[in-house]
Amino acid sequence: MKVTGRSRGGRPWSFDRTTAVETAMRLFWRHGYEGVSLGDLTRAIGVAPPSLYAAFGSKAELYQAALDHYEKTIGALKPATLEGAMSMADAVRRLLEAALAAVVDPERERGCMISSGMVACHPDHAALARDAAERRAALRRRLVGALRPFANAEEVERLSRHLAAVMQGLSIQARDGASRAELQDIVDDVVAGVAARFPKKRRPG
Repeated sequence: MKVTGRSRGGRPWSFDRTTAVETAMRLFWRHGYEGVSLGDLTRAIGVAPPSLYAAFGSKAELYQAALDHYEKTIGALKPATLEGAMSMADAVRRLLEAALAAVVDPERERGCMISSGMVACHPDHAALARDAAERRAALRRRLVGALRPFANAEEVERLSRHLAAVMQGLSIQARDGASRAELQDIVDDVVAGVAARFPKKRRPG
C-alpha cells in the first residue's frame, strides 16, 4: 500500500507502507527497539523524518506495526504444526522444532523478535515493554489451546509456561551464536521429559 503526502515545503512524497514496515521489522529484530534510532529508520526506509511521523505517528508506533507484521508473517503459531500429533510429547516436539527452525533460519535474523526486542528497556518505554509482555502472554495462551487435547487444563497451563520459557531461551541462545545441533539437544531433552510425564497417547478431538 502506497502512503503519500507532502513535505512542509509542499514537495510530494510517497513510499510503500508494507515495505517500510518490513524494513523496520528487520532493523528492530536485529538491534532491538533501543538499538535503532530514528536516523537508522529513515535511512533504511528512504524517507525524511516528517514523512515517517506522518505515516506512523512515532517510532514506538512503527515498532508496534513491525511487531504486528512479524506476528502475522513469521512468528505465527501455525495450526498445521500439530496436524497428526498423537501424544503430548509428539505435539511438543513439533512445536519446539518449528520454533527452533524459525530462530536459526539463515534467511532471517537469529532469534525471536518478540522474545528479545524489549528484554531490557528504559523506563520511558514501559508501555512498549508491557505490550511485549502481553504478546508473550498471548503466545502462552495459544500454546494452551494447541496442547489442551492432550491433557487437562491445569497440566497444560503449567506445561505451556515451561515451553514458553524454553522457546525464549532458544531464541536468546540462537542470538548468542548457539548452533542448531546444540539447540536441538535442548529440544530433545525437553521432549524426553514431557514423554516421561505424559506417557499416554491421546488423539486430538
